Parts: sequence; C-alpha cells; structure tokens
Amino acid sequence: MFYDLREKLISFITSRYVVPFIMLGVIFFVLIARIFKLQIVNGDSYRANFTLSIEKQVNIPSTRGNIYDRNGELLAYNKLAYSVTLTDTIESGSGKNRKLNEIVLRTVDIIEGNGDSVINDFGIYIDEDNNYCFSYSGTKHQRFLADIYGKALVSDLSYDQKNANPDMVMSYLCSAPKYGIGAYTGNEGQKVGFIPMMGYTKKQILDIAIIRYHLGLNGFQKYIATTISSDVSDKTVAEIMENSDVLQGVTITEDTIRKYNHSVYFSQILGYTGRISEEEYEQYSAIDPNYSTNDYVGKTGIEFSMESELQGQKGSETIYVDNLGRILETDNVVAPTAGNDIYLTIDTNLQKAVYRLLEQKIAGILTSKIVNEKTVNQHGRNRQIPIYDVYYALISNNVIDMKHMSKDYAGSTEQEVLATFQTKQADACAHLREEMTTLDTPYCDLTDEYKEYESFIISMLSSSNYGVILSDKVDPTDEMYRKWHTDESISINEYLNYCISAQWIDLTKLTLDDKYSDSGEIYNALVDYIIDKLATNPDFSKRLYKYLIMNDMVTGRQLCLILWEQDLIQVEDDRLEGLRSGSISAYGFMTKLISDIKITPAQLGLEPCSGSCVITDPNSSEVLALVSYPGYDNNRLANTADSAYLAKLGSDRSKPLWNYATQQKTAPGSTFKMVSSVAGVEEGVIDVNTVIDCEGSFTKLNGTIHNCWIYPGSHGPLTLSGAIQNSCNYYFYEVGYRLADDNGRYNDTYGIERLSKYATMFGLGQTTGVEIAESEPNISDQYPVASAIGQGTHNYTTVGLARYVSAVANKGTVYQLSLIKEIRNSNGVTTYSGKNRTVNEIVLDPTLWNAIHTGMMRVVADKKYFNDIGIVCAGKTGTAQEAENKPNHALFVGFAPADKPKIAMAVRIANGYSSDFAAQLGCDVIKYYFNLEDRDKLITGNASDATVTSAGD
Repeated sequence: MFYDLREKLISFITSRYVVPFIMLGVIFFVLIARIFKLQIVNGDSYRANFTLSIEKQVNIPSTRGNIYDRNGELLAYNKLAYSVTLTDTIESGSGKNRKLNEIVLRTVDIIEGNGDSVINDFGIYIDEDNNYCFSYSGTKHQRFLADIYGKALVSDLSYDQKNANPDMVMSYLCSAPKYGIGAYTGNEGQKVGFIPMMGYTKKQILDIAIIRYHLGLNGFQKYIATTISSDVSDKTVAEIMENSDVLQGVTITEDTIRKYNHSVYFSQILGYTGRISEEEYEQYSAIDPNYSTNDYVGKTGIEFSMESELQGQKGSETIYVDNLGRILETDNVVAPTAGNDIYLTIDTNLQKAVYRLLEQKIAGILTSKIVNEKTVNQHGRNRQIPIYDVYYALISNNVIDMKHMSKDYAGSTEQEVLATFQTKQADACAHLREEMTTLDTPYCDLTDEYKEYESFIISMLSSSNYGVILSDKVDPTDEMYRKWHTDESISINEYLNYCISAQWIDLTKLTLDDKYSDSGEIYNALVDYIIDKLATNPDFSKRLYKYLIMNDMVTGRQLCLILWEQDLIQVEDDRLEGLRSGSISAYGFMTKLISDIKITPAQLGLEPCSGSCVITDPNSSEVLALVSYPGYDNNRLANTADSAYLAKLGSDRSKPLWNYATQQKTAPGSTFKMVSSVAGVEEGVIDVNTVIDCEGSFTKLNGTIHNCWIYPGSHGPLTLSGAIQNSCNYYFYEVGYRLADDNGRYNDTYGIERLSKYATMFGLGQTTGVEIAESEPNISDQYPVASAIGQGTHNYTTVGLARYVSAVANKGTVYQLSLIKEIRNSNGVTTYSGKNRTVNEIVLDPTLWNAIHTGMMRVVADKKYFNDIGIVCAGKTGTAQEAENKPNHALFVGFAPADKPKIAMAVRIANGYSSDFAAQLGCDVIKYYFNLEDRDKLITGNASDATVTSAGD
C-alpha cells in the first residue's frame, strides 16, 4: 500500500496539474498576507504577527481654482495649511461614546490651548450671555432640525422635533442613544450610569456635539477622516503628534484652505466656500458621484455659481488601513486635476475706490442729519436723527460688547455702567413679576417702557429659540388674542393665563414636577421661566439700556469712553481728556467719530447705512464694478464657518449679507423717465417737440391729485428734453395719462400694457445675467400715471438700472451682463472667453435718442459739482418713496463721456434722503475713473460733504 501511495504522489507531482496547483497556492498565500499583513518575525517561521488590513478606495481632493480680477490680481486662492482630522476608529459598544467624547474634548483642549479654533459650522451657537441659540431661520433652520433628527424630509419631523428649541436639541444630542455627552459612573465591567451634560461646560458640550455631528456625516464611510480644525499652528501640530498614542484616530494632514484678498470689498461678489451640507451633497452627487460629505463647496457668489469650473477633478487611490485607521500602504494612485481659474470683469482698484466713496458719502449724509437732541418731533422723509438714537445704536447694533463689561479686565467706565445696568435689570424684572402676578395692568395703561418690555416677553416666548408659545396653535381670530394684540385692553397676566387654558403653551419647556397640577401653579412656573430667561437675554438687555440712555442714567459721555476702553476707537489724548473733563461734549465727540469714519454708518445701522453702485462698459456685457455697502469678511465664513459671526451678521441692522447691488429692489423714481419718453413718442402720444404746460398739480384723474415736485410752483411749457432736464412730474403724468387713453376712455390696463412694453425692451423685465444671486424685477402692473414717473409698483435692482442706462448710453443695445471675463484651465489654456451677449436691439429715430441724451446732459449741467470736471456727462436723478416714516431712497443713473460713453453707472443710497447725494457720488466716481481729480483728495477716509445743491425729482 505504501508503494502504491508513493507512486500516485510521484505521478501527481510530475503531472501537468502541478504548476497550476502551486500557482493557486501562491495566490492564496499572497491574498492572506495582503489581508493579514503576514510578517515573519526575526526569521522564526513558527511565529507570525497578524495585523488586520482593510482595503479602501478613496478620492484624492482636487485643488480649487483661483479667482482673479480683470487685470490678473488674485482675489481667491488656496493656502497650504495643517489640519487636524478625526477618524472614528472606536469599536461599537457601550463604552464608545465615552471614549470618543474624551478623545474629542482632549483634542479640542490642545487646539484651543494653542490659540487655534475648532469647527463651529453648525445650526446652534452660544450667545454673549451663554445661551444656546439657533444660527439659522426659516427653511434652513427646518432643514437643520431634519438633519439632527435623521429625517430625510422636513415634513418627516414630529411636532415636538419641529418646535424644539436649542436647549432641547442639545439635550437630545447629549442623550445616551445619541452622543452620550455627560458624566459616567462606574468602571468597565461594571454597570455604568450616565447623567447627560453633567461635568461639561456649555461650550464643551457644543464643541463635542459639533464634531460628533460632522463625524456622523461620514458614518457610512468608515475610516474616512473628518476635518475638525483647519490652518492650525506648529504648536498644535507638535502637541497632537506628541499625544498620538492617546488620541486614537486623530491625525495631522496637510491641506488647503480658501482665502480671500480684499474680502470686505468683494465678499458680495466672490461669496465663500463651506463644508457641503447633506442637501447640497444630494444635489451635487447626483451630477458628479465623486462628491463626498467631507467636501467643501461654494456657498454663495461666484464660488457657488461657478462651482463646476472651480472644483476640479478628484484623483483616487487604494489605501490599506489597520483597525486604528492608520494607513499601512497606498496603491493605484490617480492624480487629481486642479480646478479652472476664473478671471472676472471687475477692476479691483475701481471696486475698492467706489466702495470707499460710497461709505464716505453715506457717512456725510448721516453726520448732516444728526442733531443734539434726545428726540425730534419731525418725522417722515426729512427726519433728523437725534444723538440719543446714535448712543443707543452703539448698544443695539452690537458696537459695544455688553459681555466685555462684566470681565475682570473691564475699564472703570464699563464697571460704572454695568453697576447701573444691574440695578435697572433687577428693578425691571421685579416690576414685571409684579405685573404678571398682582398688578394686572391692562396693556393700554402701561408706560411706553413697560409696553415694550411686555411685548418683548410675548415675542420671546413665541420665537424659535424658546418656542414656549406654540405659534402654529395660536388662533389670530380668537377674541383674547385680539384683545391683547389689537385692542390692547387686557393685561399680560390675562393673556398668558388664557394661552395656558387654550393649550397654546408648550409645558415641556417649563420646569414642572408633580406639585404643579393646576393652571395657577403652571402659570407661576411660566412666570419663573420668563424672569429667568430675561436675566440672560441680550435683546432684553438692549431694551433696558435704551431706557437707561433715554433717562440719562447711562450717558453719551460714558458710552464714548467705553468705545475707547474696549479698544474700538483710536483718538488723540487731548480729545479723550476733553471728553472726560467736559470741554468736548459727547455729541461733538460722537459726530467727529462718524465724520472721521472711526465709527462707520454700517456699525450704527441707522438710516442711511447702506448703498450700492454698479458700473458697466456700455459697449459690452462687462461689469467693471459691482459694489454693495456694507460688506463683510468672507474669510471668517469660508472653510468652516464661524457660526457666531454668521449669526451676528444676520442680526446686524445694516444687513451686510444682503447684496444691495443685485438683491435690493426699490422703485426707480425719475430715473425711469427715459423709458416713459420712448413709450410716449413710439406710441404716438407725444413727439420730441410736443409742448406740455406744467401747471404744478395734475388733476385729470377723478378723485386723485398728483402734484409735481415743484408744486405749488410749476415748470410751465416744456418739450421732452426740458421735461427730462427739469424732471417734471406733471409732464410725465400727462404722458402716462395719454398712454391710457383708449379711444377717449381712460383705461388703466391699456396704459400699463403700453408702458410695460418699453420697460421690457430696455431689459427691465428680466434679470441681467450676472453670475450671482439676483432678485427678479417687477415692472409696474397698475397706475400708468404714477408709473410713468417711476412709482406705481415698479421695483428694480441697481444692476438692473445699470443695464438699462447702458442701453440708453449706447442708443439701443441691451446686453446680457456678465462678471466672467475668462476661464483658464490648470495649464493656463483659455477654455472660455467672455463674449458680448445681446438681449435686445432698440431701434429708434436718432432725433429721439438725441432728445433724451440732451435732457440728461442738461440734468448734469445744472449741478455745479459737475461743472468744469473736464468731460461732458449725462445723467438722471431719481427719488424712490418707500414709506411715509422713512427717508426716500436716492438714485442716480448716468454715463460718460456723453458723446462716446466708456462707462455707465447706477447708484442707489438706501434711505439716502435726496437724489442729489447719489448724483454727487456719481460725479466722484467719474472723477476717479477718468483721473480728473487727485485721487487722494477724493478718497480721504472722512465723510464727504452732503449739502443738497439742487432739488427736484
């Protein structure tokens, strides 16, 4: 038998199957070695060290393309930096949360201990009074809640989830089933207890929750790292590496972060990048599957609209990692391709100059309207600004840091004011408690001060940050609702008790235990809740300061000194001593700060505090400058957004996140009169020589009187050019009236249709084409008489008016505007070159164009600041009425030189009082562009003169 077996073995070895068999064995061995990383230790074939290796196919990020201006000046770029990343390598089990949270907190302490910051791009932040607050509102807020609670759709949220306040969301995130942030009792192997949130500060809880949240976004891609801090210092790098043995899954990577030059001037154009949201990931990955939940994408501006050009193509590689997430080997590397570079049509120097000129003009207007009074009786469009409004704006618009006053290092004046505030706060809260429990004063009988406080309480309880009053359950038709909100005939005590009985109150938000069994006890708990929240609510604190200031318990002098103590201003020693001694009044000191633009109009948020200017090449599609004031620092929102800064921008009364050039819409006022001129002539109701006698008051509409701006005076007989020159409302009322003449019968619809046709021809019926967010325009759809002077329901953006006046300047070509001059790939090859895109060609008799241009040249010639500047210009002013209690918007459109235009522009100063101010700015822009005056004399850094030299729109 032995010999038979030997013969069979020899036969097999020498057969043709032996080679394949051996090869299969080798392949099997290699696979085992690949998987388990088989290593022979010290040549001992009997001992092997097996290390688990997992193969992953991963993307290599591409480098985002740069953004340049038209002259090649760098605006947006990528900076090489070190980042701290975290990979979830903790095995699932009862101790996972505890271990992972310890690693996160220890890592955060290292990062922040070295002066760096961790990601805080999240829907919740901590305000100056240590309260959790929502960062977002509206649909974005609802989407955030859906992401937190793991719902695919907002509609999937339960009622309680949809109405959760920030504290409830944080409690949910800290719970054991979620992130388990809190105190653990007992050791491993024993039964472990858990107390949510215990042992951590609010900031520590938020830091852990944010990082865990972002880590969870990669939960379906195990061993993919999540960036938790970008652009960290060498000290952080060294300390993280020194502690790598205890910081499981934490690594240092070389990365790039997005940076912006001239950020404040270009923020509205460039926008910024940020971590991709779940909603964005779904959208982008449907188009390009290479997108991941760890990517950064354009959020707004050019960064957003040109995402596909800037992003580039990712590379890929195969990595082998151990069970701790450490990379053991890399294979099959495919290099990424950098994104394309974008060249804008914008001129950086012009953009910055116009921004500063605009700020100087707004500061000049503001300074000219401030009076040394506590209040003013004058209201409406020509309202002056009492200095006490300015003092209060320092508090209400967060110029002064209220939290800084309570620090150990606060200045002496800060300490004085804080003591006064604390006394006021205690007194006010005590009185409000008394009102809610015993006094029962009807709202109509309260002082104005306590009316404001009680209105604030109801507003606070109804807000998403508190959610105590369930707004979607409140019935606005209810009698008690009407008595509180409309009649003001009941007390806050009555209203809140009714809210409880009507089940409009979310009792889960209150601290209730078994002893609270009836409505009276529930009400007492509600009162306790209100008083407790008022004590830490910054908006309520601002209202307290308002009355402290108005009652001279906190003075203007003190507030000015606090500006200095908080290092918000730099002033000469003698002026500071003069303020302290009283030789310089707080009024004089404050107005000088504004005049010197040491305190800007944007910081105060008083009207006017914003404006815009768009400059085009009227002979092409190119936009040369697109300025929105105020701007913001988009570096603070790029990469990992600073949630607290974003929230501050969102609450800023000057609305810096709003692009005033492309998103704000107002009536065009008299800048629309060139459209009405064309409509009148082309429809045959007038010609260029038709004389209309301005009588001052237009009375042809039964029951409706429209007065010319010159009323009770009148312009007398005017032709078309004279009507434009004098901006005669009566003349254009008559044009609008004649357009509505339907065979001898006044027909409102007929008149609007005829006028609208020509507004559409000039491009006013559609957006302009610029590659950033732009509001849809509105051509007036009623009142042809009022609409003919640019009122009615007209609403246009500044960029829309710029395109319109460009078409007037070039006599008929309406271009689709663009901010993109050129696109080049990573090798410098041009892949796109901007072309002039024509929307419409308006063909008119040359005599009509000449009449319109003549009228516009006369408008400018009548303004002395345009005299002798060296070139002939053309323009038209406009005043847009918004509301009776607000200053009018100031507008100007124009072009230069008048005979062969090289630039056209539209200017709007929101609530800028007089159109003459907008025209003055237009003149300064022309001087700057054509170098007609020393540029250092134009851009001084101080408020420019704001004296009205001519009136009438």
